[in-house]
Amino acid sequence: MTTFLRTLEFLSLGLWLGSDLFLSFVVAPGAFHVLATRDQAGVMVGFALTRMHIGGIICGVIFLLARLARTRSFASVGAPAALCVLMMIAATLVSQFTVSAKMAALRGQMGSIQATAAESPLLAEFTRLHSISVSLESVVLLAGIAAMFLLVREAARLT
Repeated sequence: MTTFLRTLEFLSLGLWLGSDLFLSFVVAPGAFHVLATRDQAGVMVGFALTRMHIGGIICGVIFLLARLARTRSFASVGAPAALCVLMMIAATLVSQFTVSAKMAALRGQMGSIQATAAESPLLAEFTRLHSISVSLESVVLLAGIAAMFLLVREAARLT
C-alpha cells in the first residue's frame, strides 16, 4: 500500500507539472501562432488554463491525501515537498479565482483586446493582471520542480 500511495504522490505531481509545462510551452504559443486573431487565442488559452487550474488543484489534493494516508501523520504536511505543493495550490487558487476572474471581466468590458486602444486603462489593467498571472504560473512551476526534487530525495533516503 505504501508503494501505491507514493506512486500517487509522484503521479499527481508529475501530471500537474506536465500540464503546466505543456500549456506554457505548447498550447499558449501554438494558439497565438495558429488561430486567426489574438482574441481567439486568448479565449482558447483561458479555457485551457481554467481546466489546468482545476486539474492542478485536484492533483494537489490527491498528493496531500496520499501523503497523509502513507505517513499516517498530519506532520507530514509540514515536510518541504508537501509545503511546496501547498504553495502550488495557493498560487493556483489565487490565479484562477482572483486574477483570471478579473481578466475575464476586463475582456468582457473591452469586447476585443486586439481592437482596444493601446492607451486604454482597461487594457493597461489587463496587461498588469496578465503579468501577475504569468508570475503565479512561474511560482507553481518552480515550486513543482522543487517538490519533485524533494520527493525524489525523500524516497531515496528511504531505500
